[in-house]
Amino acid sequence: MMLPTHAVIGLAIAAPLVVLRPEIAPVALAGALVGSILPDLDLYAGHRRTLHYPTGFALVALPAVGLAVAVSTTVTVGIAAIVAGAAVHCRLDRYGGGLELRPWEGTSDRAVYDHVRGRWRRPKRWIRYDGAAEDLLLLVSLGVPLLVALDDPFRIVVAVALAVGVVYAGLRRRLATLAPVVFGYTPDRLERHVPERYRS
Repeated sequence: MMLPTHAVIGLAIAAPLVVLRPEIAPVALAGALVGSILPDLDLYAGHRRTLHYPTGFALVALPAVGLAVAVSTTVTVGIAAIVAGAAVHCRLDRYGGGLELRPWEGTSDRAVYDHVRGRWRRPKRWIRYDGAAEDLLLLVSLGVPLLVALDDPFRIVVAVALAVGVVYAGLRRRLATLAPVVFGYTPDRLERHVPERYRS
């Protein structure tokens, strides 16, 4: 799934609070946005393993959300939203494609690493790959209502996510061909930070 889709899903998780609890909605929206992006900061350092904890984040999210409901402070709501956003991100990565450079070929059996079970979880490929038509459809179907429901600055975030997602989806297959060429010029001292799939 594209990072813009993850970001919009994070905002969609917290969006009902705009109506139900408007006083805590901004903190929840910001937290869910951060949490939904956070796991992908491992893109160049063990992607979908280093910061992806599909079981761990889910186990922490349940009591964190419970505490935020019982004691709604800026801190409890923010932490609960961050952990919930990260948990949903990590769980959803299993429903996409694998980690290969061309995930539409379906050659990888690695979707996300489950630290609790100590093994890689297989991709389900409900969304065939990041930038696939169904990924873009999910982004647009969640993003357009959020443009109406949210105020700035979250509305701006959604608009940027939609724009980036549309462009990325249009270029996705070309980027797979371009990546090995571009990363082929990486200096030797930085090469260890380039994922293996970009070098092949």
